[in-house]
Order: sequence, then structure tokens, then C-alpha cells
Amino acid sequence: MTDMGKSTKKEKGCGKTPRTAEQTRRLRSRVENIAAFGLILICAALALPFASAFSPLWMNVGKWAFASGTLIFIIARVVKVGDDTESARVKRLRRMEAWAGFAFAAGAFFWFRNEAAMGPYAGPLAVLRDTIMFALAGAMIQIISSWLIVWRLKKENKN
Repeated sequence: MTDMGKSTKKEKGCGKTPRTAEQTRRLRSRVENIAAFGLILICAALALPFASAFSPLWMNVGKWAFASGTLIFIIARVVKVGDDTESARVKRLRRMEAWAGFAFAAGAFFWFRNEAAMGPYAGPLAVLRDTIMFALAGAMIQIISSWLIVWRLKKENKN
């Protein structure tokens, strides 16, 4: 600590050295693979109740798989994978990807809520109506933010 209780930049970083470009690339690759696994779980969980209609067992398995995929996706998107040299726009777009996970989380909440309110034999479409809506919203946010990140990075690398 320096005088008057203020810390220096070195102390704020807890002595960690910044990541190299190669380490950042590897971390980004791992995080993208983990996020993709979460999305696959979400997709499979949405298809599961329709593949075996009116089976309460598969509805239960599906909702837990959806919630697990959502949690995996959110954790992967909250991890900071950007360089310190990235522009503020790219950082905001990376943050926007996390909001897709929160849309999936809202869908998971409604799956649990609707199944508890309607009962296990209400039918998959009645139970999953809100879940499908939030899953589509999250998918659109993810698609748009991914495209914009790629577009923005290409534009910044040209200049």
C-alpha cells in the first residue's frame, strides 16, 4: 500500500502477469467450446419432450438438462476472454453474449414454473411455450452478437 491507503496498479492486479496473445487465444477457444456444449444441451433438452410426448419422465430430464446447459453457457460467457487491447465496442459485444444466457435462464425458470403450475401431464407445448420464446430470444442475441464481434474485429484489424 502506498501512503494514504491507496493501492498501486501492481497491487490491484494481485501480482498476476497479463495473458499473452497465445494464452488468450487458447482460453477463448476453450470458452467457446464450453459455450457450444451448453448450447447443445439446451437444444437437446428442447427437443426431448417433443420426441417422447406426454412422458413426465422426459419432461423432467429435459428441464434439468436445459437448466444445466443454461448454467454452463452463462459461466462460459461470463469468463473474460478479451484482450486488454480490444476496443470498448468489442467488449460490449462480448458482454452482450452473456445476455443470451440470461434469456436462456428466464426460459429455464418458466419451464420449472409452468410444469409446477400445470402438472406433468399438461403437454409439452403448454409447458414449454414461454421456454421456447426465451430460448429463441437467447439464440437471436447469441447469433447477432457473434456476427457483430466477427465483423467488428475484421473492421478493426483492417485499420
